[in-house]
Amino acid sequence: MKRRFFNNLLSSLICVTAALSFAVMPVFAASGESAKKLTIGVPVDRCPVFYQDADTGDILGIGVDLMRAAAEEAGYEPTFTVITETALKAALDNPAYDAVLPFGSAVQSASGQASVVSDSLLQTPFTLVTEGGRRDEMPPLNKLKVGMLRSLSTVSESVGRRYPGIRITLYDSMEESVRALRKGEVDALLHNSYVWSYALQKPAYSDLAVQPDAMFSMDFRVGTLDTPAGREIIARLNDGIARLPDALRQAVILDYTTRRLYRYDFSDYLHEYGLVLLLGTLLLIALIVITFMRIHAIRMEQDEKMRRLIDHDALTGALSLNGFRKRVEELLRAHPDIPYLLAYVNIKNFKYINESLGKNAGDDLLRFWVQKTRETLSDKEALCRVGADHFAMLRHAEGEEKLRKDDQDIIDAVRNYFVDRGKENRVQICGGIYVLTPEDHQNIDVDHMLDYARVAEKRVVDTRKDGYAFYNPDQWERGKHIAQVINYLPTALQSGDVQVWYQPQMDYATGQVIGAEALCRWDHTKLGWMQPADFIPTLEEADLIYDLDRFVWDKVCQDLRRWKEQGVHRSVSVNVSRCDIREDRDLAEHFLHLIRTYGLEIKQLRIEITETAYVENPGLLIRTTQKLRQAGFKVEMDDFGSGYSSLHMLKEVPVDRIKLDLQFLTDSGDPEKGSAIVSCMIHMVHLLGMEIIAEGVETVEQADFLRSKGCAEMQGFYFFKPMPADQLEKLGGWD
Repeated sequence: MKRRFFNNLLSSLICVTAALSFAVMPVFAASGESAKKLTIGVPVDRCPVFYQDADTGDILGIGVDLMRAAAEEAGYEPTFTVITETALKAALDNPAYDAVLPFGSAVQSASGQASVVSDSLLQTPFTLVTEGGRRDEMPPLNKLKVGMLRSLSTVSESVGRRYPGIRITLYDSMEESVRALRKGEVDALLHNSYVWSYALQKPAYSDLAVQPDAMFSMDFRVGTLDTPAGREIIARLNDGIARLPDALRQAVILDYTTRRLYRYDFSDYLHEYGLVLLLGTLLLIALIVITFMRIHAIRMEQDEKMRRLIDHDALTGALSLNGFRKRVEELLRAHPDIPYLLAYVNIKNFKYINESLGKNAGDDLLRFWVQKTRETLSDKEALCRVGADHFAMLRHAEGEEKLRKDDQDIIDAVRNYFVDRGKENRVQICGGIYVLTPEDHQNIDVDHMLDYARVAEKRVVDTRKDGYAFYNPDQWERGKHIAQVINYLPTALQSGDVQVWYQPQMDYATGQVIGAEALCRWDHTKLGWMQPADFIPTLEEADLIYDLDRFVWDKVCQDLRRWKEQGVHRSVSVNVSRCDIREDRDLAEHFLHLIRTYGLEIKQLRIEITETAYVENPGLLIRTTQKLRQAGFKVEMDDFGSGYSSLHMLKEVPVDRIKLDLQFLTDSGDPEKGSAIVSCMIHMVHLLGMEIIAEGVETVEQADFLRSKGCAEMQGFYFFKPMPADQLEKLGGWD
């Protein structure tokens, strides 16, 4: 009671202060020269900020009263008129108005003219309104879909600048915007908080709720075109605005926001009292609707039962064959990168079990099998009962360990189902496994996959043993190899199983070692020593080659720093995979970072890029090599002559050295033609102003031939095989 008393007292004091302010202002204005008329255009669809009295036609509101007070204080006699334009920008161009309200900041008019705005008359709070209960689902402000009135288009631009990413849709009326909110076309509606205090009095909007924690304020300014006359108006109005006491602002706002300005229309009365008038009709409609819904629910229930009968097995709850086909196709399309296998399994002695222990025992066994299998299935796998005692499963192909675990957790439990229950019947299980290929993900044919698995299962049945067999063991072995390479890479990089070796590069004319190429060797925990061809294609396919290459680059720089500290300056060529070259990677900056980190000279690190990268994306390769060379690195084209070479590439790609592959000097084909081709290639590279080095030199005859044709720099098994760093350090003859 006391609290209400003090609130009323405070309101009264503010109103008295405001009244005194209004009383004094005219005295100040009258003391000067006669007031100049000022026509101000305002919208009238924003009650209680701006509205037109339904009885008198007068334009009233918070903005009108405060603007009138400021204008009179500035020596103007203000007249307010309703703007006829749909947007405030267009109203700026109308000479009928000396000024226009309201703006948050200066904007260009519809014709493109600059505007000037006054100081803020007041801070206008803007608030989001949502359907009641939808607040928890709202994203952050910069990700919201917001509805606003078209008359607030200028405000919407300011909001868009303040919250980049917010999506604003403009509507012609409040009713249209509320319909959009209820349909879910927008997350919330945004408007002046004072307008909401009026609009939400409408009974039909009782389900809308203000979100006070999503409130922000915007300036409330008067604007006009940026002309000498316009600037004079704004300057005088700024003077008047500065003289307005805060008590006046508070009194005006309190006065209008506490009035019951909203007037019911027919739709409001219908909303408020129509339920009573229409009760009988609604009851009748309700009975009809309930009857219809009941019939519909029965039909839907029957349809669902029918669907479950079609897509699920009634006995076990597993998918039916029809449902399995659908689910497998969904999974393969949704997860094209997951390796899968399809297993077809059956109970070899199920007929004997049914005859000796009874059908109920057989049914219990089938249900137990499905239960145990479901305990291990992820949501990206599927199980179905094909029929009788036959089951099919789509499983991740994760290697033999996963198969052994399935055999232990599921198959052994099923085998010993009756033994564990005091009976001597051991269940015999036969299975066939088909490992899906990449083509199976593209052209999905579940029945064909099942046929392949059945063929493998039949092999097991024909042996009169239980267990499982693969339809395509080669694909299974390849899948295992891929899994072992991919899964062990992070551990191998940390443990030192992946090592950087070096193959020296020679100047055959002087006999000196002029550099080395960094190569990779992997002492795999399970697969033993692997050559690059055993794991690099797999890592490229899995998009993991960049992890390996960064490891190699870093290790090479560590070795170069160690040698530099020992007083030995060496240069090393490092390989860049075609998969490393991407728009979102700055390889030049990465290599510069390594140079700075390890205190090296740029000339100590050479960059080799395979020519196959040019075939896949020539534009990107050219930009990458240009950036590397601009940074100071020597760029080499690796494997030139290995099958993708083109004269166009030599012309377009800016490289410093060509690494010539000696496929043309092998025993296959016409040796004379091969020698002629190599001679021409060496001569052509020299004419292009590039350096050249031959790789893969294996005989003295090849070395002598290359030297005679002008190619003295070589590497290959004839000179040195790849070796660990400690062996390289023992080599003499470095240039």
